[in-house]
Amino acid sequence: MTEATVFIVDDDEAYRDSLVELVASVGLRNECFASALDFLAAFDPERAGCLVLDVRMARLSGLALQAQLKAMGATLPIVFISGHGDLEMAVKAIKDGAVDFVQKPYREQQLLDAINEALQRDAQRRRTPPPAEAAAATGLSLALLSAREREVMQLALQGLPSKLIAKQLSLSHRTVEHHRSRLLEKLGVASMAELMRLNYQQALDGSAAPPK
Repeated sequence: MTEATVFIVDDDEAYRDSLVELVASVGLRNECFASALDFLAAFDPERAGCLVLDVRMARLSGLALQAQLKAMGATLPIVFISGHGDLEMAVKAIKDGAVDFVQKPYREQQLLDAINEALQRDAQRRRTPPPAEAAAATGLSLALLSAREREVMQLALQGLPSKLIAKQLSLSHRTVEHHRSRLLEKLGVASMAELMRLNYQQALDGSAAPPK
């Protein structure tokens, strides 16, 4: 696994610089972006880490970026920071999966604690069983899947959206969507997110079924 990176997105240059300085002071690798669109252009779901994200930004807000990443199937943990956030914003961000919502001006240790929690969550997710073991953990038979469906499932369980899977396997987006639909139907689950949740929960419960 590559070294975890703290991705910092804030359109305020002064805050961006202070965040970089804070994260670097505890030895964490970081990359910064002046806008959500700049981050999206460079985003790679294969890279480990977390996202420190300002709420209010021009063109694409932090909450809008969170929604877009979620729609893509991305699971990069997010720590929001805001100088204008209200309770409604914070509740929405947390409900949508954010690790924390930190108000500016922030206490340095509070923000570092949130970042460390986000990095731990990402590391834990990336330690989940490989697709073959995960499918067995839910009592599902991989024998039902074609070789191509297995390839698509493996990449999808890593959090890659169909567009990136299509690029990696040199397939059309429509073909990847067809394979995803078929493998979910064969495995008896409604969505890839449901499959991932079942695998993770059963692994935690120690209730994994033996491979078929």
